[in-house]
Amino acid sequence: MKRATTAIIGLLLLAGCSADVKIPEQPAMYLDMAQPGATLDPVAAAILISQYRQNNGLGAVVVDPDLIKLAEQQSQAMAVRNKMDHNVKGPLEKRLGASGYPAKLAVENISAGYHTMAEAFSGWRDSPPHKANMLKNGVTKLGIAAVYAPNTKYKVFWTLILAST
Repeated sequence: MKRATTAIIGLLLLAGCSADVKIPEQPAMYLDMAQPGATLDPVAAAILISQYRQNNGLGAVVVDPDLIKLAEQQSQAMAVRNKMDHNVKGPLEKRLGASGYPAKLAVENISAGYHTMAEAFSGWRDSPPHKANMLKNGVTKLGIAAVYAPNTKYKVFWTLILAST
């Protein structure tokens, strides 16, 4: 009986310690980006894509702030024009050059209409050309953006740029 009481008290004490830990209400990959003020977590995206790449025998990718900026510009341009198009701001190679980004290798995935990172990732994974980009050998950096445009057909415009310098 003493052991049981001691064990219960110990568990209650441990439970009290864990109450200080904030657990997110929802994983970042399931956050609805079709909401005002929604913020995409690029680190969570890099982890998701890196795990996918590692499961396919490739190296991880890390977040690159310059690629994030380029991805945001592309997503914003698509949202303003209500058009999903790689060339809405010019071809990727031209956009990289104009920004001064020293890419040796770069690929881009775009999409629209997906509300969560999980949906966008699944769409890219299930599309052979987009899958090939995510599994591009030699890329080491990532920029990703999702722009919410409530008055458009798609609501959310996505851009993923993978590159190496």
